Amino acid sequence: MLPLLAGLGLAGATFSGAQAQPTATAKTVAGRPATMPLLQPWSGPHGGIPPFDKVKVADFKPALEAAMAENMAEINAIASNPAAPTFENTIAAMERSGGTLDRVGTVYGIWGTSLNDAKFATVQAEMAPKMAAFSDQITQNAALFKRIEAVYNSMAASNLTAEQQRLTEVRYKAFVRAGAKLDAPAKARLSQINQQLAGLFNNFAQNVLADESDLTLVLKTEQEMSGLPTSLRDGAKAAADSRKVAAAGVITNTRSSVDPFLTYSDQRPLREKAWRMFTNRGDNGGAHDNNANITQILQLRAERAKLLGYKTHAHLRLDNTMAKTPEAAMELMEQVWTPAVARVHEEVADMQALAIKEGAPADFKIEPWDYAYYAEKVRKERYDLDQNEVKQYLQLEKMREGMFWMAGELFNFSFAPVTDVPVFHPDVRVWQVNDKTTGKQVGLWYFDPYARPGKKSGAWMNAYRNQERMDGKDITTIVSNNSNFVKGKPGEPVLISWSDATTLFHEFGHALHGLSSNVTYPGLAGTSVVRDYVEFPSQVLENWLPTPEVLNRFALHYQTGKPIPQALVDRINKASTFNEGFATTEFLASALIDMKLHLAGDQKIDPDKFERETLAQLGMPSELVMRHRTPQFNHVFASDGYSAGYYSYLWSVVLAADAFSAFTEGSGAYDKAVGERLRQNVFTVGNTVDPAAGYRAFRGRDPKIDALMKQRGFPMTSTAAATPAPTPMANETQELKDTKTKVKIKKGKRK
Repeated sequence: MLPLLAGLGLAGATFSGAQAQPTATAKTVAGRPATMPLLQPWSGPHGGIPPFDKVKVADFKPALEAAMAENMAEINAIASNPAAPTFENTIAAMERSGGTLDRVGTVYGIWGTSLNDAKFATVQAEMAPKMAAFSDQITQNAALFKRIEAVYNSMAASNLTAEQQRLTEVRYKAFVRAGAKLDAPAKARLSQINQQLAGLFNNFAQNVLADESDLTLVLKTEQEMSGLPTSLRDGAKAAADSRKVAAAGVITNTRSSVDPFLTYSDQRPLREKAWRMFTNRGDNGGAHDNNANITQILQLRAERAKLLGYKTHAHLRLDNTMAKTPEAAMELMEQVWTPAVARVHEEVADMQALAIKEGAPADFKIEPWDYAYYAEKVRKERYDLDQNEVKQYLQLEKMREGMFWMAGELFNFSFAPVTDVPVFHPDVRVWQVNDKTTGKQVGLWYFDPYARPGKKSGAWMNAYRNQERMDGKDITTIVSNNSNFVKGKPGEPVLISWSDATTLFHEFGHALHGLSSNVTYPGLAGTSVVRDYVEFPSQVLENWLPTPEVLNRFALHYQTGKPIPQALVDRINKASTFNEGFATTEFLASALIDMKLHLAGDQKIDPDKFERETLAQLGMPSELVMRHRTPQFNHVFASDGYSAGYYSYLWSVVLAADAFSAFTEGSGAYDKAVGERLRQNVFTVGNTVDPAAGYRAFRGRDPKIDALMKQRGFPMTSTAAATPAPTPMANETQELKDTKTKVKIKKGKRK
């Protein structure tokens, strides 16, 4: 049942699909044998695998309905148990329940993010409110909550293990936050709100997906491809061919396609078209406009927060995080906003001067569609650094091999490709992950790297099955990493940017978090931690991309096979703080708007107007926009997931910067002792310990913000120096260093 409860925190900060291990059998509630493959236990090799080769979209609705009925019967049996409540017959019994629904929900979620079409969208529109209502039936089950509460109140005298106490506490507090203590009328209204929100979330996501899938920039002639590097030309041509468009190339409406076009195209009118196409997703009027959805979502969230006893939705969402209050997150975000904006003005002045030097008129003004283009020119002129030159050493497959090697060194994992499992798309490949010492399997890793129609943009990690050791079983996890790289010519390597390579390592960090899990109960496994801690393991993993050990082995020229030269690495180092203002400001703008929208309470908000006026009050430079404008902000409006929580990337990066300094203070990035402490206290424990305690066990102290402030190149104000850690910071770039190499990188789009 956990996937359906994740939205209100009932599964911790769930970052994935299935969380609980499947039950041993899969029968419908009436006892009839389940004939649909979706309802069967996963069978086959590797402890059971998803039957992707047998999935039919038409089966999703009846399978979900049957699985929910089965799960409800399980829950009712727990709630009506005449025996006195104990951990075993209540909390553990809940962990054992819902296996069929977990399996069906996992596959359903994959189709929603990776194979979404009109037929599936129809199913989603119908099922989203039903699934929300089902979740409420569980959290509002008074008899069930009474039993949970009894176990919670008797923990001290029950001789429970530390992990059992943690699970009990997590479940109890999640039910309370979901309205378990409300009276009957309030519960009914809460359920109505959740069902309405589920429908609106689905509408929002479908609208963004429609604009991403349907809107393209067609490059009619070779002249319109002017300035583009060969790899981007090949990708644009491949996109045109796949869409059967008779043109020189097509720029699809995803960041992985638009960003490089804005960086290299010397056709300014086309840059503007591409920029407007991308930044106006969900904001074009008509059937796919999201503004009305946002207004309704904000109103319903505000009402729900009040029902649950919170001042605003932001206060509700941050109540069970490391930050604790939105005011704490806001104070620190605002603190760094001023130096970030000041840096933007410096960057714009440099670009403006270069543009005029190259012949632009004296009144030429840098516009948002010019920023990446002229920033790259300044980078070349000032640092002799061409990102396209760097890209020639970053082959997608070699970077994947580099991640595997790094995981072998830090986590003692080995990866072997397997072909005995079905996949949901021909692009998907699978590896078995083993412990190098024992040879024992620890999980499966699925890799879905390429963009396609019906797949949401960005990069993310999923868990198809969580690790567990309940009832003497030894269930290994199944995880995936998903990206949106643009395919080039068949047979030729896909070259990616430094930012894209960083994103690969980041998302792989989430996967390693899942693969490393070593807990008893699936509800506490892997990435099931609080929202502003879940990004820490992934962000700290980014630090290993620029290490010499990885670069010398895997950053190999796609033609010569030679490793990236030290002279080029040195130039990257020299330019380490370049474009810092842009990277910080575009991200912080999104985080601040997210928080301010949800601190506005029950005000009826016009999203476009609110965004425009708030950014003006903040002093947002006109030369750039939010990284995620409000009408396409899937993090915040396609679910409750990162709502009032986009700041969490910043909070986590403080931990990551401080954590990596433990390696640099030791013998370097591959210090075995430090690596083992990180693995044991962060990666293996899931949500079995308080995250602050886990961090202290690793680091020997609370985190400090000093290293990150220094890395960003921003002044350490007296306020910042006095602020207790952990402290969120203000951008998505991170300076990485070890004993030989120090590189500043810019993060790509996250889940």
